[in-house]
Amino acid sequence: MAVAKEEQKAAPDKQKQDGKKKQEPEEELSDEDLELKKNIELMVERVCDPDAAVVKTALDCITKEIHSTTSSMTAVPKPLKFLRPHLDTLIATLEGMPAGANRQLLADVLSLLTSTVAGKEGEREGLRYKLQGNTSDLETWGHEYMRHLAGEIAEEYKVRHEQEQPVDELLHLVAQIVPYHMTHNAEPEAVDLLLEVDQLGQLEQHVDDKNYARTCLYLVSCCAYLPEPEDTQVLQLAHRVYMAQHKYHDALRVALRLNEPATIESTFAACSDVLERRQLGYLLARHGAWGAINLEEGPAAVEDESERDALREIISNSKLSEHFLALARDLDVMEPKVPEDVYKTHLTDGRQPQGAALDSARQNLASTFVNAFVNAGYGQDKLVTVSTEGQSDSVHWIFKNKDHGKTSATASLGLISLWDVEGGLPLIDKYLYSNDNAIVAGALLATGLVNCGVQNENDPAFALISDYVSNSDAGVRAGAILGLGLAYAGTQREEVQELLVPLVLDSDQSMEVAGLAALSLGLVFTSSCKEDVVEALLTALMSRGEAELSGVWAKFLVLGLGLLFLGKQEVVEPTLEIAKTLAEVVSKYSQVVLDGCAYAGTGNVLKVQELLALCGEHIETEEATAWKVSGMRA
Repeated sequence: MAVAKEEQKAAPDKQKQDGKKKQEPEEELSDEDLELKKNIELMVERVCDPDAAVVKTALDCITKEIHSTTSSMTAVPKPLKFLRPHLDTLIATLEGMPAGANRQLLADVLSLLTSTVAGKEGEREGLRYKLQGNTSDLETWGHEYMRHLAGEIAEEYKVRHEQEQPVDELLHLVAQIVPYHMTHNAEPEAVDLLLEVDQLGQLEQHVDDKNYARTCLYLVSCCAYLPEPEDTQVLQLAHRVYMAQHKYHDALRVALRLNEPATIESTFAACSDVLERRQLGYLLARHGAWGAINLEEGPAAVEDESERDALREIISNSKLSEHFLALARDLDVMEPKVPEDVYKTHLTDGRQPQGAALDSARQNLASTFVNAFVNAGYGQDKLVTVSTEGQSDSVHWIFKNKDHGKTSATASLGLISLWDVEGGLPLIDKYLYSNDNAIVAGALLATGLVNCGVQNENDPAFALISDYVSNSDAGVRAGAILGLGLAYAGTQREEVQELLVPLVLDSDQSMEVAGLAALSLGLVFTSSCKEDVVEALLTALMSRGEAELSGVWAKFLVLGLGLLFLGKQEVVEPTLEIAKTLAEVVSKYSQVVLDGCAYAGTGNVLKVQELLALCGEHIETEEATAWKVSGMRA
């Protein structure tokens, strides 16, 4: 009974809603639109006429009406709107129409009409009718139709490619759509279409001085979302386009992203303008690509000695400190800062948390790091570079620290004097002869930091540091090894290899020494994939026992190996396969580090997803195999 009552109540409501719908007035058409609608309906009737001449006249009239109507991005042209109710009639007429010009013209109209109607997924009606019609002069049907057709072509190409069917007729349409997009500010759509149909090489012939900037910007942007090797091919195409347009600065940026020394050198060599070539020199210096250019001989050789010296000075970053300090003076930020400027302790007076006071040694260590970073490159501060003439050494900030604190305080001199080799080394030199090994280790690190990213014609770093690599004190050795790695990072210096590789291979050396040596080799030969160094690090990982490999220093061996493949992507695959055969304690960690380093900075979406999937895994281990968890976390 209750259900019946509810139905009785619902019935009047439904009748009211139906009455409202009936009362709603139909869309009112202007006299002009009514006349157009009647003409369209008349043309549809004539299309069904058995007389071919009448059919042709009717189709010509329909086509003329469509072409004369202004199309927009948000509205369907009125002729198409009035043709929609007759879609089934026109399709039936096409199926019964003999082959000829009329059939092609009707197929063209249907192709355009179906592109405005939401069809079933996977039907691609617009493309099907277009292939039955006239496959030339696509641009006469407007931009929106071209976009719709391009989407259906991409889907059809994928299906045919999987089924190994011919695609020539699709490529014929692509050859018309791409030039249209390239001349109508739709470069991204042209690139997408060519990528979908594996014809990216055709793009280059359609690029000119008006559209190259948008085209290359999209190519470089989308490479992160493409699988290998398409991501590299896209960058190579962008580089060729920039070179063709004589945009050498942009071309060099892409070449540096490709990380191909031959491409970098050829790009630099192609530039003949003196000032622009110096600009390229600054770009190379910024990326630390000193070894990629040979100014003495080869394609990038410079005959003018004065110009060669000027370029060498720029690329070596020898004036970097001078330029940095000049900018700091212009900005009026030369005044040294103290850790309190960062801590803002005056804002927390009276609100200190209750508890044990902070250990003074730890507080001093924190102040050392803060002071070094906040004054990095300025060459002066208020803690470690202040003069203590006439006072005992114990007054100096370095001696207010203990053990590693002294090492850090001394090393901070290198960061404060960053890039200033001539001004920084005199500050550091006296600490190399200290009786305290912790201070000597810090001085060696400081020497490496001062020379980091800078090439000096006197090359003092190797001469000062190399002798300490064989020192009996572990701290001094560590400082010397890391100092070499920092000083020659990215330079691929052979002398460093000869000095450090034996330390990695010698199983009698501690894992700390081997790990730090591997890390320094990774820094010096970063992205080089140098076969000798790769082989040495893999040999070290294979020769060490599980007890040694389960420690923290083994992770430095792996990290050094990963740095050799930094940004090299698929080149790391053979080494990844070898990493799978390493001891279980380090195998999985090695694979993740190698993969992460090889694709660092590439923006590769697929690799990001793989790494996120690893983050989401829940590792379950027994107590006896707890080292697996600690190894993965490390």
